[in-house]
Amino acid sequence: MTKRLWYGKMISLYRSLSLVNLKSGIGKEFGILSVKRRDSRGRVLRNGEIQTADGRYRYKYIDAFGDIRYVYSWRLDKNDRIPAGKKMEASLREKEKQIAADIFDKIIPEGGGLTVTELAEKYISLKMGVRPTTEAGYRTVVNILKKDRFGRERIDKVKISDAKAWLIQLQKNGRGFSTIRTIRGILRPAFQMAVDDDLIRKNPFGFELATVIYNDSVTREALAREQERKFLKFVEEDSHFKKYYEGIYILFNTGLRISEFVGLTKSDIDFKNMKINVDHQLQRHAKIGYQIIEPKTESGTRQIPMTKEVAECFRKIIKSRKNPKVEPIIDGYVGFLYLDKNGMPMVALHWEKYFQHICTKYNKIYRVQMPKVTPHVCRHTFCSKMAAARMNPKTLQYIMGHSDISVTLNTYTHFGFEEASDEVRRISGD
Repeated sequence: MTKRLWYGKMISLYRSLSLVNLKSGIGKEFGILSVKRRDSRGRVLRNGEIQTADGRYRYKYIDAFGDIRYVYSWRLDKNDRIPAGKKMEASLREKEKQIAADIFDKIIPEGGGLTVTELAEKYISLKMGVRPTTEAGYRTVVNILKKDRFGRERIDKVKISDAKAWLIQLQKNGRGFSTIRTIRGILRPAFQMAVDDDLIRKNPFGFELATVIYNDSVTREALAREQERKFLKFVEEDSHFKKYYEGIYILFNTGLRISEFVGLTKSDIDFKNMKINVDHQLQRHAKIGYQIIEPKTESGTRQIPMTKEVAECFRKIIKSRKNPKVEPIIDGYVGFLYLDKNGMPMVALHWEKYFQHICTKYNKIYRVQMPKVTPHVCRHTFCSKMAAARMNPKTLQYIMGHSDISVTLNTYTHFGFEEASDEVRRISGD
């Protein structure tokens, strides 16, 4: 071997050894010192770091599963300036620090590859025994996410500010507060599940919804005493709607939920003890059909006292009830008070439509308009009347079937000057 050829090979060996990690000690064995790699600014690059030809920095590492991965950044250090026209991002060494922490804490890289939509679907798949209405809500949320760009975001990329901005944009695009609350009601626990599964570090939906968007829901105000009287009088005297008068009177004077009311059977009305036994609700769903379900909470199971007027209304309903050829039986319950034209029990949707048509007809006739009245407005009106009559809040809570006394106490916030004036006179003895 000529001296020139030997010299060329040594130079080649020197260069190759200077570009690798010399932890093996080969360089020392040959008496060759490693040459430290530097970036374009002369800064020493650490193991795994390189600067590519276009000036961008790259870090190569092995994740918790033994897979080789890469991260990039236009900045090596956090104090570096971002090149003109490039998107602001964390520096390479900031990313390295986060990677080291994730590996130490065994955080699964890239959120396990899950998108927001996939995470929501995974969370929903683990929910067992949910009500049909809840299941329908889940499907709605998933459909919204599938159509939205946000739903395709990888979960580890979603920051708190991203989550807030998305909810704000939903409201700007016309989504109602209740819809957004439902969406967030799924994503918040879904992301928490991801935190618990070591897919991400922090729940981006852990904030209070009221701090981000405003509640634009239409408040269900109770009817004033005169409004209630006029509404009932109109129904009683109308040739078409008078057949629903007794049912509407009962809703205004018992505080029953509409699903509880339509679920009542003849055996639930105790005329001897003047009480209504409430222990179930009737619902109908497109895919499931009719279904008897238990009250939402234990507080929903109760016995509501009847006035003489309410009892008389129930008697009239039972007396005028036409017996169908085949008595409908829903989950063992029979003898429902109101049946539709097909001989099946009326459900909440029937009554909501009746109320809507009544209000429309009323407002076509009278100059002074009737506000929107629904079965729930009847319930709220009853609660307000009892509060105004100074019924004990705990007693009212029981009758209404509220699990939380704060829900009952909120009724008192609807009082106006008339109620306040009466209370002042009562306390002062005037």
